[in-house]
Amino acid sequence: MNAFAAAMDRIYANADMAVAAVWISGTTSEERQVRVIRRAPDRITDFGAARIVSNTTMVDVRVTEITDPQPGDLIILGTDSFVIQGEPTRDTERLVWTLDLRPS
Repeated sequence: MNAFAAAMDRIYANADMAVAAVWISGTTSEERQVRVIRRAPDRITDFGAARIVSNTTMVDVRVTEITDPQPGDLIILGTDSFVIQGEPTRDTERLVWTLDLRPS
């Protein structure tokens, strides 16, 4: 394990940084408890001369917990259920997936 992986393990173990979630595969119905870092940045979209600001929900999850997330998989955060939309992306070190979510 390198220093980056060790740092990620500590960050995701910290209750102030990450929260418990459930991942459910959209193809195999496999279910797994994971820890995620939840983010909700605003997204600005240009539409003609207008600029539309919309809320988003994104989570970061370790590659060691979900090896191959796919669009259509479910992420459950507390009582809220989300579907992965778009292609998941990984960070430079290939340790963390960023998942773009929409309410299910």
